[in-house]
Amino acid sequence: MRELNRVQKIEQSITYKYRKELWAPFLTAVNQYQLIQPGDHIAVCISGGKDSMLMAKMLQMLQRYSDIPFELTYLVMDPGYNAVNRKKIEDNAKTLELPIVIYETQIFAVANHEAKKPCYLCARMRRGHLYNRAKELGCNKIALGHHLNDAIETTLMSMFWSSKLETIVPKCHSENFAGMELIRPMYCVKEDAIKAWCHYNELEFIQCACRFTENIAKEDEHLSKRYEAKMLIKELKKDNPEIEDNMFRALHRVQLNTFPGYQNGKEVHNILDDYDDKTHR
Repeated sequence: MRELNRVQKIEQSITYKYRKELWAPFLTAVNQYQLIQPGDHIAVCISGGKDSMLMAKMLQMLQRYSDIPFELTYLVMDPGYNAVNRKKIEDNAKTLELPIVIYETQIFAVANHEAKKPCYLCARMRRGHLYNRAKELGCNKIALGHHLNDAIETTLMSMFWSSKLETIVPKCHSENFAGMELIRPMYCVKEDAIKAWCHYNELEFIQCACRFTENIAKEDEHLSKRYEAKMLIKELKKDNPEIEDNMFRALHRVQLNTFPGYQNGKEVHNILDDYDDKTHR
């Protein structure tokens, strides 16, 4: 048998060694939520981190094997990376044989001047830039690398610090860009599996490269509500190894009739709305 090259070994690790942890849940998300349709042109949004890089690789492999015809553009928006992080992204893309398209913006420079909510502003600007560029390239969808843990952590964060129950969804239509859709192919993949795959293949990707969060990290690397949610889940997992799966399944089994109220878009509903009617049924 011929010796596999570097990228072939990486791909084989996805479909064989980590088939159950990565490839199977990736395919589950794509199929269960109907994320890809014939004729789609998907902008694969790569931040340079482990999640988006793995997502890009698996979408590339899916395109190669799938009977469904669709196009991919591997889009890297440079919001103002330093030279080291920019080179790491380019080197990793070369290692994974991802033909990335890079374009520059000044998002970090703008967001860093926002005193109160720089991360919120940065996220909104990045999303807007990605939609704009994707549309210019003729794409009808953008793919982001959010995974299962992002979904359950967001649920805890919204409940504890925003007084509401909400999370991220596997796909949604854009409110500001007609005809554009956002998809999350990694929605069923756990973060620990991604980390294990990186370690196995000796791959190192950039962390959050924002200068603002880098400055915070110098003072307190754990100053993050998401980190707190992550650590809470980790602690609960010691007594219940199924905690992540249970939380994720719960997102799909919301029992609205057991809640005193809920909101659907701008419509606010209360238990009293049809309370008396139920007594006559």
